[in-house]
Amino acid sequence: MSEILIKNGRVIDVANNIDQVTDVLLADGKVQRIGTSTKPQAAGEQTVIDASGCIVSPGLLDIHVHFREPGQEEKETIATGAASAVFGGFTTVCCMPNTRPALDDDGRVEFVFHQSRRANLANVYPVGAITKGREGKELAEIGLMSKAGAVGFTDDGVAVGSAAVMNKAMQYIAMTGKVIMQHCEDHELGGGVMNAGALATKLGLAGWPRVAEELIIQRDILLNMSQNIGVRYHVQHLSSGGSVELIRQARKNLFGQTYITAEASPHHLLLTEESCSTYDTNFKMNPPLRAKRDVDAIIEGVRDGTITVLATDHAPHTLEEKELEFAAAPFGIIGLDCALPLYAKALIESEAIDWPHMLAMMTINSARLVGLDASKGHLGFGADADVTIIDPNHAWTVDVKEFQSKSRNCPFDGWKVKGRALTTIVGGQVKMNLDAGRMKGTRVQPVLMV
Repeated sequence: MSEILIKNGRVIDVANNIDQVTDVLLADGKVQRIGTSTKPQAAGEQTVIDASGCIVSPGLLDIHVHFREPGQEEKETIATGAASAVFGGFTTVCCMPNTRPALDDDGRVEFVFHQSRRANLANVYPVGAITKGREGKELAEIGLMSKAGAVGFTDDGVAVGSAAVMNKAMQYIAMTGKVIMQHCEDHELGGGVMNAGALATKLGLAGWPRVAEELIIQRDILLNMSQNIGVRYHVQHLSSGGSVELIRQARKNLFGQTYITAEASPHHLLLTEESCSTYDTNFKMNPPLRAKRDVDAIIEGVRDGTITVLATDHAPHTLEEKELEFAAAPFGIIGLDCALPLYAKALIESEAIDWPHMLAMMTINSARLVGLDASKGHLGFGADADVTIIDPNHAWTVDVKEFQSKSRNCPFDGWKVKGRALTTIVGGQVKMNLDAGRMKGTRVQPVLMV
C-alpha cells in the first residue's frame, strides 16, 4: 500500500464543513482519513508532506479550458494543457469542443479520455458540442456523447443563435442530466473586437455591446423557465454587469437556484477595456474586457453567490497569431498556470470573499456542475485522492517563460502576485511539487513530471 500523509495544513473542505489545521491521509488513490495521524495505515511506502502554513484543499477544478487537440496541436495538446493545469494546482479540467474537428460525437469524446490517460497528469474531461460542427443548425450526437462520458454540452466560441435549436437542445440535454454551457453572444449584435463605447471609437476598433451577451442570457432563461424544461443552464465567462443582474433575478426563485449558474474568469475580474488602448492583443478577449463598473458588478456577483464558479477560459494561441494587428488577431489568453493567485488578488485581497468561499467555487461547486461530485471536489472518505496544497502567502512574479502551456499569450506576465500551489496530487500521485524540502519518504517527486 502506498500512502501520502499531509501534516499540519489548514484543511479547507467546504463540502464537508471542514476548516481546521489537521492531517490528511491518502492511500491507494483515495482519501482515507482527515485527522491527526502520524503512523502508516499498513506496511508499505509512505510519503510525508509538511503543509505547515499552507492550505490543503480538494484538487482544484476548472470547467472551462481549450486544449486545441485534435487539429491545432501547435497551440496546445491535451498533454501540455494537463501539464499547465497541474503546474497551476488544478487536478481536473473540462475541455471545450471547439477543436478541428469539433468534439461532436462519441468517438471524439473517447479520444480526449485516451489522450488524458496517456498524459497521466491532470484529469481531463470532454465537454461535447451541442450542434454538429458547432454550426448551430443540427443537434450533435448528444445521447452517445453523454454515454461516452461527456460532462456537459456547449458550442463555446459561438452561441447557439437559433431559439428553436436551443429549445430542442435544452429538451434533449435535460434527459441526460448534463449541463448546457452557453457562450452568450448574439452574433448579429456582437462580433466586434472590444467593448463598444467611446474608447472603441477612439481606437478605431469595432465595438461589441453588452446587450449582445444579455439578450442571449435573457432568451435562454425564458426558454428554460417558462416551459419548465429543467435543464441545468450555465452561463460561461460573464463580462457584463447587466448579465449578472439577469442571473441574480432568475436565481431568486427555487427553479433558478437549482438550474441557473454562471462563471467568472480572472481577466474579467481584474482588467478593463482601458487595457486595449495599447493595441496589445493579449488583452483581446471573447467576450471583451468591459468597464470598471462591470468588473465591480461581477465581483459583487461572486460575493453574493450569484456567480458560483470560477473558470479560466484558458485559450492558447501561437505567438505568430497574437502578433497580428488587433482586429485580425484571435481572441483569448492562457490562464491555468497563474489563475489561482489572480483569483486571490481580485477576490481575497479585495476582501470580497474569503479562502473557503473562493475554494468552494474552484472545487465542489465546479464538481457538482459537471456531475463529478461523487468522487471529486471534496476530501470525504473514499473520494479520489486529488489534493492541492497552497501557500496563501507565497509572493512571486508571473513569468510566462516558466509556464507549462505551449503558448505564452498571457496579459499578466510580470504581475506581482501572492498565493501559489506548491504541490498538486492527482489520484494519490504527486504530479507537481515546488518545495522538495517539505517532502520526505519513498515517493518524493520534487518537480513537475512531464
